[in-house]
Amino acid sequence: MSICNGESDNVNSKLPVCIRNLTVKYGENIAIENVSFEIKEGEYLGVIGPNGGGKTTLLRSILGLTPVTAGKVDIYGEKAGKTDRLIGYVPQITAVDKLFPITVSEVVLTGRLKSKVSLFHKYCKEDLEKTEQALEAVGIVHLRNRMISDLSGGEFQKMLIARALAVEPKLMLLDEPTASVDAQSRDAIFSLLNRLNQKMTIVLVTHDLMAVSSHVKELACINGKLVYHGIAEINEEIVQNLYNCPVDLIAHGVPHRVLKEHKG
Repeated sequence: MSICNGESDNVNSKLPVCIRNLTVKYGENIAIENVSFEIKEGEYLGVIGPNGGGKTTLLRSILGLTPVTAGKVDIYGEKAGKTDRLIGYVPQITAVDKLFPITVSEVVLTGRLKSKVSLFHKYCKEDLEKTEQALEAVGIVHLRNRMISDLSGGEFQKMLIARALAVEPKLMLLDEPTASVDAQSRDAIFSLLNRLNQKMTIVLVTHDLMAVSSHVKELACINGKLVYHGIAEINEEIVQNLYNCPVDLIAHGVPHRVLKEHKG
């Protein structure tokens, strides 16, 4: 990842993501202010930051779901929102109703829906084949006929990733994919994403600082503004700028004081 030149259009227009001077406001509240960077083909980018720091807003801006107050977001040379078939999106588990009466394969099939469908839409043979391939890719083809209410947290997350894969994306966006899953499922998801990164560009939003830094290739740290971008290495200066105070880091369930003790 590198900084885009916000003053010039002389950039590679076919980059997966190019963000220039992005500002997003909700009413009078600034969620993101003057953020500029680009994501190159094949990158695996982790986006970290505090609650309310703008991480999800950044994803929604890339998806074209959030109105941009100022600046520009281009996806493969097109304005965000016009490249739906190039992007696979995995929302937070909490945004999905687990009690809805639907099977795993039916959820993944919805990834094949286009923006405009008729009331009596029928899936074609290719849709069914791509759904099966996506289920195989994440290792849950044996769960195809299970109701989603019967899935574990890790299985549910893999289903959402399969749904995103059904689009056959070039760019995968994930919002907190390891939240609400156990340690074993988290490791399995990161292993899956490492494999997928061989075929596509990945942007991952998470609170899991230590885990993500050991898996992604690069980091973007967002707290309203872009605090850091570059190699996946977290140090005292980055964390202090990101959270505005020293923070204890926890690895394998054991707190390790790597920064100065916070007083006051």
